[in-house]
Amino acid sequence: MTVITTFKERRREKEMKYERKVMSGISLEKLYKEMMRYFQPLMFYSTKNNRSVEEGCLDIAVEAFLLGAKYSRFGYYGEQEEKVRARSEKEGKKLVSALFDYLSFWTEDHYELPTGDGLYMLCEAYVDGWWTEGFRFGKKRYALKLS
Repeated sequence: MTVITTFKERRREKEMKYERKVMSGISLEKLYKEMMRYFQPLMFYSTKNNRSVEEGCLDIAVEAFLLGAKYSRFGYYGEQEEKVRARSEKEGKKLVSALFDYLSFWTEDHYELPTGDGLYMLCEAYVDGWWTEGFRFGKKRYALKLS
């Protein structure tokens, strides 16, 4: 007897399988280094547990990486990176807003960092950087027929 599954369940299984494969292209060390590069000045302003701030930043980085990898299929088939980024802009903005809200909660109300950048702009650059990293990694996987 065969097991009947719904389309949504099957799609979610395929997404999870793809995400597990893509996660091989990102190391915890690299995630941590990039997080410190962007948010080291912010850790000084954290009034609460720095570990919580780090975990939130790393979580958003992984989500942005996976989002870029998910949309890399369009880049592999010839679409320009800017157009692909526009396709995923809605999800990307949600990640930026989530990171901004998270950091605003865990830090004091210092929206201007010593570098002169606003916190929202810093969050935007962080998410965009990881999106691009995921996009390029996913595009390379498609080119090598690893997906």
